[in-house]
Amino acid sequence: MMRGAPILPEESPHVTLYGRKGCHLCDVARLQLRALQQTLPFHIDDVNIEGDEELERKYMLEIPVIEIGGAVVSQGQIDLGVVRAAIIDARLGKTLGQGL
Repeated sequence: MMRGAPILPEESPHVTLYGRKGCHLCDVARLQLRALQQTLPFHIDDVNIEGDEELERKYMLEIPVIEIGGAVVSQGQIDLGVVRAAIIDARLGKTLGQGL
């Protein structure tokens, strides 16, 4: 087990980070997610869009893109407050965009 890697319950939300190698903003977003993961349990699914024509077409000009529960919650310069709120909503079982 890697030192500092959190042990996550299986039911923890999955946060997908779409990016590509050599993308500075993607590296920053990945570091921000890992830091947030230390206090808020969630899985990070890191997806390299290179080589996938559909993902390249969809996200190349928007990366990094963060998706939670099938909804894009942040892209480009990541808004960590929005990401945190979306993770909390996912942990509580709320659907993004659904009111209380």
